[in-house]
Amino acid sequence: MNNLGLSVRVAGRTVEATDICSFELVEVNGRALPAFSAGSHIDVQAADGVVRQYSLCNDPKETHRYLIAVLKDANTRGGSKAMHEQVKVGDVLSISTPKNHFPLAHEAKRSLLLAGGIGVTPILCMAERLAVAGADFEMHYCTRSPDRMAFRQRIAAAPYAPRVQLHFDDGDAAQKLDITALLRAPQPGVHLYVCGPKGFMDAVLSTARAQGWPEAQLHYEFFGAEVVKSADDASFEVKLASSGKVVVVPKDKTVVQALAAAGVEVQTSCEQGVCGTCLTRVLEGVPDHKDMYLTPEEQAANDQFTPCCSRSKTPVLVLDL
Repeated sequence: MNNLGLSVRVAGRTVEATDICSFELVEVNGRALPAFSAGSHIDVQAADGVVRQYSLCNDPKETHRYLIAVLKDANTRGGSKAMHEQVKVGDVLSISTPKNHFPLAHEAKRSLLLAGGIGVTPILCMAERLAVAGADFEMHYCTRSPDRMAFRQRIAAAPYAPRVQLHFDDGDAAQKLDITALLRAPQPGVHLYVCGPKGFMDAVLSTARAQGWPEAQLHYEFFGAEVVKSADDASFEVKLASSGKVVVVPKDKTVVQALAAAGVEVQTSCEQGVCGTCLTRVLEGVPDHKDMYLTPEEQAANDQFTPCCSRSKTPVLVLDL
């Protein structure tokens, strides 16, 4: 069943590194696929009821295919397991058109690209776009070990290879990424892009902020997050502005789950507060933000939240639903 709008056929599947497979997707009737830009992702229906986001990592000039790479995550909630164990060449998948919440800032004088593990997928696309544009950039790519480094040959063969430094956790200490040294002196016009596991991204972003990097020069995209539950989580009410309907959100349920039980569907995808699919306007009340999607400034405005994981600091939230 095609729930996401586009039907594509798996034209190729390649083992890129330990636990990482790439999938080449083409339109089922051979037509051109919708255009995309560096940093874009697509939603993929990996299995019934399982939709996940994967960054596009081929050249945006290509209109005949999309290329994604998927890490088989030991903590999978079903998406990566389905992609690795069930999806084969010839299968037809339902995907969305590309979305870009992680675009390049074209006004940047220089770009600093940091990739951790599978986070290389959007970063690789950015490096190739910047190279074609003749822009100034450098890229750092960190993995646990060389066997876990996807697209290593592609990078080595690229004209921009001298701008890329590879770092391995299990290698000599001298080649490991020194985040503090790299981010020590923020400069006007230098933009930082980071994608990878949450721990890696937290380390990069917290260091950058501590070193005084302006938020406008920080760009990031989280693939997954552990939604933090707190002992302070309590029940509260949400009121739907359109109808005045009030729904109680119990302590052990999300807003999305409580609304669904009351017959109100909110479109979701990641259910971890990283993709923004469920983003909803807040008209009254103060959200308790638990997402990784909104910037700190956007969270502070308290005029929108992610009901898949965020809660409320006030007894009632009035939602634009």
